[in-house]
Amino acid sequence: MSSPFSTPETQIGAGFHYFIYGWRLMLQRQLMPFIIFPVIINAVLMIGLIWFFFANVGGLLDVLLPSWLEWLSFVLIPLIFLMILVAFYFAFTTLANFIAAPFNALLAEKVEQQLSGENLTEMSFAEMLKDVPRMLKREWQKMWYSIPRLIALFLLGFVPVLGQTVVPVLAFIFSAWLIAIQYCDYPFDNHKIQFQRMRNALAQYRTMNFTFGALVSLFTMLPFINLVVMPVAVCGATAMWVKEYRGFFLGNQTGEFEGADFTTKNRNTAVSTEVRNGDIVKK
Repeated sequence: MSSPFSTPETQIGAGFHYFIYGWRLMLQRQLMPFIIFPVIINAVLMIGLIWFFFANVGGLLDVLLPSWLEWLSFVLIPLIFLMILVAFYFAFTTLANFIAAPFNALLAEKVEQQLSGENLTEMSFAEMLKDVPRMLKREWQKMWYSIPRLIALFLLGFVPVLGQTVVPVLAFIFSAWLIAIQYCDYPFDNHKIQFQRMRNALAQYRTMNFTFGALVSLFTMLPFINLVVMPVAVCGATAMWVKEYRGFFLGNQTGEFEGADFTTKNRNTAVSTEVRNGDIVKK
């Protein structure tokens, strides 16, 4: 049985669909109490980072643009500016998501409950507080996945020509993938699914998840709109989880991944044919 999102074209359409659907979900009254705190966190951090960005962008442009390339400044300055903007954007989203992780996890739980029609096991406030260290540990896992790759891109930015042309494009592509991981992880983590398994699962529909992440990235760069993008992304990513992944990971395995395990990939097939044994894979 083939997946309805098995070709890149329809995966792109699915990425748009889940992003738009995230806006629709965010506007529903019953979810508003779980959206307020992420929006407030976004607003406070955004004000601080906007001030810091404009206070330092001039000096960063001088550092990244060598004097011998000034004759190409009309082309290179916009590209370098884009690279700096992506770096600040990543710093903003990382810090915001780290602080807002418990609230985003709760929002993902409520959205999943609404879309699936199932009553999930709800945590009390005290239980949620006890679970915060585990949530923050998961955020650290995402950071350690991204930091070495971001450092590599940053160092490439100092390579003449390459750093001013190719690196900004690579930075945007990688940031879109990181954003997909960031927001899709909330519903996965609510079900205690391992970080590696989650990444492998997203890779099966890479184009769909990249499209979703790219849209979130672009809207995060828009003033005022970026204040509400975080809950929109959580809602859209949770809708994606319910439609694309939930049935498999919670045991009702259907479709082309029946009997497969997302944890490891087989070079000759889309996914491994290793039999699942719950959510924890023994090595």
